Amino acid sequence: MKIPLVDLKIQYESIKPEIDIAIQRVIDNTAFIMGKEVAAFEEAFAAYCGARYAVGVSSGTGALFLTLLGYGIGPGDEVITTPFTFFATGEAISQVGARPVFVDVDPVTYNIDPNQIADAITPYTKAIMPVHLYGQPAEMDAINALAKKHDLVVIEDAAQAHGSTYNGQRPGTLGDAACFSFYPSKNLGCFGDGGAVVTNDERLAQRVRSLRDHGRSSKYEHAELGYGHRLDGIQAAILRAKLPHLDDWNEGRRQRAARYSELLADTVVITPQHLPQTTPVYHCYVIRTPQRDRVLQHLRDAGVGVGVHYPIPLHLQPAYRHLELEPGSFPVSETLAGEVLSLPIYAELSDEQQDYVVEHIRQSLDG
Repeated sequence: MKIPLVDLKIQYESIKPEIDIAIQRVIDNTAFIMGKEVAAFEEAFAAYCGARYAVGVSSGTGALFLTLLGYGIGPGDEVITTPFTFFATGEAISQVGARPVFVDVDPVTYNIDPNQIADAITPYTKAIMPVHLYGQPAEMDAINALAKKHDLVVIEDAAQAHGSTYNGQRPGTLGDAACFSFYPSKNLGCFGDGGAVVTNDERLAQRVRSLRDHGRSSKYEHAELGYGHRLDGIQAAILRAKLPHLDDWNEGRRQRAARYSELLADTVVITPQHLPQTTPVYHCYVIRTPQRDRVLQHLRDAGVGVGVHYPIPLHLQPAYRHLELEPGSFPVSETLAGEVLSLPIYAELSDEQQDYVVEHIRQSLDG
């Protein structure tokens, strides 16, 4: 049996007529960059998140970068975040000239540990950037309380958390702004690259709109130096067609996740846990075992697509050697990096496929 880690084809086939009509509509209108499709998706996605504004941009990384710029964060500033995340989280901070300051993660949720953030705040700190890792929101009440006390901006890296909730609220309303990726494998993914900044902050929304489009104030007038971070019309149309299905797809992921956890309950692997005030969306279903590499290879040999999110914490990446953070600096993140394993997870995953995956996990552990 061949089971992909992510099956984009089966999702496309389930709503093929809607997607094809959306793409053809853009082609017929020849509105390939920005335009009505982008505006319509922005309105729909803002409403879905429960926020006032959504600004479509070229990628999740672009969303982080433009949001940091929009809040005036740059050289000499510090932004607190987690080292256990995809590289773009730290990269965007560095791209604006600021310094990423890492704080270790909670060993249960794998999200940034709020209890350690206070010790990392300095006079140079301007923002906290929690990551809603694997689709579970970070502990936002504690993070927001610290931010308020120290007059800091909270920027949610929500690249994996489309449709999740924290105390009934969705990302985009949990901090000052949330940054989403619509990379094809995301819970809400387009057919290329795309992203969005979601916020209730009108000034930030206006600033990001300007920065994404070369600082444009009218067609040929540019009020500032900006960037080419616009969202394509075709991608927006695809996202708009997919959005009404997102809640059902997320519920399907939760059901698949619950079944994995039940099937693995009597094994030695550690299955995901989540905070009671959160509704996760399982962008990744991640197990932990010290025998990770053996399990990974066994599953791959059996035709199961698996992944490791993420094998190298940011502070140990070659690009961050200049921070002079040695192994052992963030022990929880480093332990996780050596033990986590992502299993196939999507709404269309069948019981038979899950049984096959779990059977081979058991075989690898017994071996």
